Amino acid sequence: MLSLTRKMTKTGTRLRALATFTAAASLTLALSGCTKLETESPSSVRNAADTQARPASLGTVDCAHTKCIALTFDAGPSENSARLLDILKEKQVPATFFLLGKRHIDTYPELVERMADEGHEVASHTWTHKILTDADPDEIRDELERPNKEIERLTGKRPTLMRPPQGRTDGTVHDICRELGLAEVLWSVTAKDYKTNDSDLITERVLDQSSRDGIILLHDIYDGTVPAVPGIIDALKKRGYVFVTVPQLMAPGKAEPGKVYR
Repeated sequence: MLSLTRKMTKTGTRLRALATFTAAASLTLALSGCTKLETESPSSVRNAADTQARPASLGTVDCAHTKCIALTFDAGPSENSARLLDILKEKQVPATFFLLGKRHIDTYPELVERMADEGHEVASHTWTHKILTDADPDEIRDELERPNKEIERLTGKRPTLMRPPQGRTDGTVHDICRELGLAEVLWSVTAKDYKTNDSDLITERVLDQSSRDGIILLHDIYDGTVPAVPGIIDALKKRGYVFVTVPQLMAPGKAEPGKVYR
C-alpha cells in the first residue's frame, strides 16, 4: 500500500510539472504569436554593459547588487491613475507606465504630465491597442508614432520603450521599433487582473510569481488593481525587494531598439 501511495505521489508530481511546462509554453505562444520569440533578460543587459558606467539616471540603485523588481502598468491613464500615483508617491515607489493613446492619453493629459514629473518612466502601449501582428507596416508605424508624439509633447521626453498589445510581436514589429528607436518590453509576472476584480487574488498572484529582476504586469484601468497595489508593495518590500523602473532594472545597460526584453 505504501508503495502504491509513493507511485501515486510521483505520478501527481510529474503531472503537475507537465502542467507547469504546458502553461509556460502556452504563455510564450500567447506573448509572441509565434514559437521563436527571442527575448533578453534585464540581468543580461546589465552584464553586457560597461562595468564602469554610471547607475540608472533615475536614482542610484545598482540592481547588480540589489534585489530589484519593476512595477509596470498598461493601458492607462484612467480615472484610477490619480489614486495609483498617490499610492506610489506615498510608498516612494517608481513605476513604468505603458500608455494607450485613444481615450487615455488624449483624455487625461494632466496625468501623463504628472507621471513624468513624479519620476516614473512613461512609455507606449500603442494608440488604439491594435494587435500589431495583424497590422500592415504603415498601421504599425502609426500605432507607435502617435503616442510617441503626444507623450513627447506632454513630457518633453520621447519614449524609448513600448509594450505590444497582448505581447504579440514579430519580425516586422521589431524592424519598425528599431526604426523608431523603441525597445519592446514584455513581462515575467502577470496577475491576469483583466479577468478579476478580486484585489486579494491579484495580490496573491503577483506575490506567487515574483522573483529578482521581475517585471510585473498590471492594469490600472481595472477596479481591483489599484486597491491591490499597497499590499503588493508592502509584501515585496518585506521580502527585501527594491522597486525600480524598467530602465533602472537594466542599468548601467540600456534597452536596444528593435529587441525584446522580459
